[in-house]
Amino acid sequence: MYTIRFTFEQSGLAPAILEAVKPGQSLLEVALLNNIELHHNCGGVCACSTCHLYVESGEQYLEEISDKEEDFIDRAVNPRLNSRLGCQCVLQEGQGEINVRIPDQSQFLGE
Repeated sequence: MYTIRFTFEQSGLAPAILEAVKPGQSLLEVALLNNIELHHNCGGVCACSTCHLYVESGEQYLEEISDKEEDFIDRAVNPRLNSRLGCQCVLQEGQGEINVRIPDQSQFLGE
């Protein structure tokens, strides 16, 4: 089981701390199941970059990044070394703490 802390670049949004999160889910699924807004235009199949996020710690608990995911991250707004796509960050068996920062998604409202 995992503890996942979501923080947000968008002002006015308080951090969300989720406890007892089961492995086998993607960070996108975890966010949506807990009413955390994370865009996902392609439906979570690694065909866009709208579920882009930053994994600030705990990356060792997530499925490794694929070449396809890296290609889409290159198309994301403000990619960083710790950029991932939420749909591809599947929680592996185990337990630990993961810290995730969600970019300001209000900049995508016109898409």
